[in-house]
Amino acid sequence: MDKLWSDMFYLGLPVLEKILRPVIVYLFLVIGLRVAGKRELAQLNPLDLVVLLTLSNTVQNAIIGEDNSVTGGLVGAATLLAINYAVVRLVYGRQKVEQLIEGAPDALIENGQVRMDRLQTELVTLSELEAAAHKQGFDSLEQVERAVLEPGGTFAFVGREPTIEARHRQEVMARLDQIAGELAALRAAQAAPRTG
Repeated sequence: MDKLWSDMFYLGLPVLEKILRPVIVYLFLVIGLRVAGKRELAQLNPLDLVVLLTLSNTVQNAIIGEDNSVTGGLVGAATLLAINYAVVRLVYGRQKVEQLIEGAPDALIENGQVRMDRLQTELVTLSELEAAAHKQGFDSLEQVERAVLEPGGTFAFVGREPTIEARHRQEVMARLDQIAGELAALRAAQAAPRTG
């Protein structure tokens, strides 16, 4: 029974090493994903998804070393959470630091024109861009005025024409304005005989 508890909680590596390993791997992954580009974060195709899924398994041993204890895992996890919290706090409100770490948005469509040079830079194919537009309710890229690949790997699309919801909202607002005008006219007509 003592061996069970010892194996479970005894650190096989020094605490400082258990803390440094996740910090080094974390920084490497932040830099690596920044260099790899927004595409890796967008998980645009099965190949990218496989890379992201196996990435965590690949660096697992680098984080935990030869220590499989619960205590070692908790120290590693706590270190990852702490370093992430520190980086988020560092980046928060500092646009230049945020842009350095995360990158800048990239316009893939501007004024309704697909920017093939930007697609090539971001390694996004035209069919991947079309698929992302379909997911956001556009039938084709001809309906898109502007498309931006955000630093987090998400796409933001702006249509050339208002969406159905926006048109409906405009129609409702126009009808409400018309009703308000008619109501004001009725009130004016009712008030006119009383004053005369």
